[in-house]
Order: sequence, then structure tokens, then C-alpha cells
Amino acid sequence: MDTKDIVATYIKQNKLLDHERIHLLALSGGADSVALLLIMKDLGYDIEAVHCNFNLRGEESSRDENFVKFLCERQGVKLHLAHFDTKEYASTHRISIEMAARDLRYAYFEQLRLDIDAADICVAHHRDDNVETVIMNLIRGTGINGLTGIRPKNENIIRPLLCLCRNDIESYLKEKNQDYITDSSNLVDDVIRNKIRLNILPLLKDINPAVTKNIQKTSEYVREATKLLDNKLLQIKHCITTKKNDIVYVCISKLLKEISPSYVLYETIKEYGFSSSQSEMIFERLKSQPGSIFHSNGYDLLIDRDNIIIEKKYTAINPIVIIEDGTYIISKSKKLKIQREIIDATFNIPHTANEVCLDADEISFPLTVRHYKQGERFVPYGMKGSKLISDYLTDRKKTLFQKKQQLVLADAQDRIIWLINERPNNSFCVKENTCRGLHITLLENEL
Repeated sequence: MDTKDIVATYIKQNKLLDHERIHLLALSGGADSVALLLIMKDLGYDIEAVHCNFNLRGEESSRDENFVKFLCERQGVKLHLAHFDTKEYASTHRISIEMAARDLRYAYFEQLRLDIDAADICVAHHRDDNVETVIMNLIRGTGINGLTGIRPKNENIIRPLLCLCRNDIESYLKEKNQDYITDSSNLVDDVIRNKIRLNILPLLKDINPAVTKNIQKTSEYVREATKLLDNKLLQIKHCITTKKNDIVYVCISKLLKEISPSYVLYETIKEYGFSSSQSEMIFERLKSQPGSIFHSNGYDLLIDRDNIIIEKKYTAINPIVIIEDGTYIISKSKKLKIQREIIDATFNIPHTANEVCLDADEISFPLTVRHYKQGERFVPYGMKGSKLISDYLTDRKKTLFQKKQQLVLADAQDRIIWLINERPNNSFCVKENTCRGLHITLLENEL
């Protein structure tokens, strides 16, 4: 079976490409991408090439661009060109040159794909690239998923050449009498991937010439095994987690009954941005005193009594001043409605947590919506003595997250008249001689 047929079989087995759609092809001018262009064209796919000039290698960058222009013109393939100031982008975003080039490349690829209604973006990663990735992930300790290597399809990125090694590609181009360019930066062992390619892989090939094929096959076995593992993990997550109002609850007792609770924990919380080292620390504290809080970029995690609680980072509100009756926006999902009413024989005291009616003559404006302060007290409705708000919330079995988010409504003298959505202050409630009421309602999810 010749090289083209091997690739055609691989594409069919993995259901990678569609003869009815346009496919973008990332063309650097190197051997891999040149071979991919020729093979896909020979297989009859509708392709358009895209080349990125990162302006990093002086004359070499211009040479690469001129080469791909000539190649596409000769092959009758439409070419899209993009120029980037990669160094400026890397400096602005405080990332490495390699990461900057990757970000710029794939962002442009995706935008172009949408603009021309292409099915996907084909890149020329081959078997040796996959082996380098597996070794690199093994060195970094990325876990079982890192050993699956490069997938033939990852969302809109397609890799039709993973069935070939570098020697296969060079032999194919030699048969076609097709030249290509060499990026001199790939010949210097200054980055991890280059060190693996130039130093480690040759040593492994001396030990076993079939090492790349064997590692590739092993990564495929691991990939298949992870499908079973992922399916089982999905079942376990469904069993141990519940979600209410975008808050995730992981049942600690159920988690600890699993065969590998530490691994299950990591797989459960990593999608919320928590690292493996954080997961280890969280697991160590599960059996100790509850109350530990951990943070990722977008989420907070609390070890509560019976659950691990995960919710989006909460942004404390700035105090909101209320000068008169009306409806006031507190947050994206909450509004506070305030209106006066006459207290007569038809009046009924509200009995839901989200509304109260207080004695308007006992309350002085302006009112303020704010978070409660440590040490503040109020007299819960139905009681005579005052109570620390923190103690009241503890008695109500509120979590640390809920305590942090608790709002109060205070009057002009900074007296708390309502622990919002909980209890009014008994000192300001409607009495037998009350004539005018202040009806306050918390409206949620009405914006």
C-alpha cells in the first residue's frame, strides 16, 4: 500500500474528512505540510491553504512565504496569508514566543474557517510528533490523558498524517520529486520538544528501531482505555454530584466509597480550573475540620460538612443607597422593590422569606443594601433578645459561601431592619398600632 492509500485508509477509519466540504490546510512549507497538501489534492479533497508569517526568523520567514506562494500557484491551490507581530503580542500578553505563535495561528485559522465556511483545519502532525508529545507529557507528569498523545480529530482540528512517520513523509516527497523548506529553529535543541526530537528519540531508536511505532500503538491503546474510563467516570460523577442554581455539590461520603476517590475527585473538579496539586490538598483535608476554601481562576471551592461545594467566584456588591420608594437593581439577578401601604383591617403579614412589611414610622431613609459586618447583631422576628448575624446564619446551617454573600438592609442610622431573604428585625415589625407599612420584596431572576 503506497503512502497516499495509507492516508486515505486512515481518514476513512477515523471519519476525518468530507469530499463535499472545503478543508483549510495549514501550510508552513516544511516537509510535513507540503506532503499533506499533495496527498489531499491527489485524494480529491477541496482544499485551501493558509500560511502564517510570524516575522521571527528574518530572511527565513520571507523565504518560507515565497515558497508556499510558488507551491500553491503551481498546484492550483488557493492560498491565504497572514502576517503577525509575534514578539509584540508575546510581550503584551506576557507569554512565551511559542505560545504567542500558537495563539495567533489557531485564532486566525478558526476565523478564516468561519469566513470561508470550511469544515475544518488540517494540520500535518505525524507519528513522530505524537511520540514526542507522549514523551513530553510523560516527563511533565500529565496523567493518563497525556499518554493518549495527539488525537486525529480535536474539535475543528484534523490530523490526517498521524499514520505516517517522518521517514515515510520524506520518502513520499522524494518519489514525487518535491522539495520543501527546513526551519532552522527546529535543528537547535533549545526547547523541550527539540531536545526530545534531536537527543532522546535517536537514543531510543538505537535501543529499538520500532520505538516510534510501538509508542504510537501504546498511545492508541491508552486512548481506547480512556474511553472506558471516561464512561465510568461519567457514571460516578452523576452519582456523587448534584447541581442547584449553578452550584455544584460533591457528596463527600459517596466520593470516599469509590475505589480511587482521589482520582475521581481530580477528574470531577479539574473542569472548574483546579489543578492536580490543589486536588491533592483538597483530598487530604476531607477528613479534617470542614471550612477550607480553595480558589481557581473562575471558581471557589469549599469543604463543607457533608459536601464539597463549587461555585463561580462571587463579587461582593458595593453598598446601594435607597432614597425613596421604587425598584432598585442589586445585581444581575436581583432587584429590591419598596412601596408604602396603609395598614388596616385587611392587611396580612407576608410569610415568605423574600418579602417583609415593616413599620414605616420606625424607619428613617435613606436605606442601604450591603453585606453584613462581622460582629453585627439584630433581633430576629419572633425573638426579644438580639443575636449575632453570624450565629444566626450558623444556626440556619448556612455555608461559608452563603454567609459571605448574605445581604442586609439598614436604615439611615445603620440599624439592620432586614436580614434579606431570611428574617426581619423584630424591632421594626408591624405592631397593633402601626398605621403605615413599608412593604419590601426581593425579586430574583427578573432582569
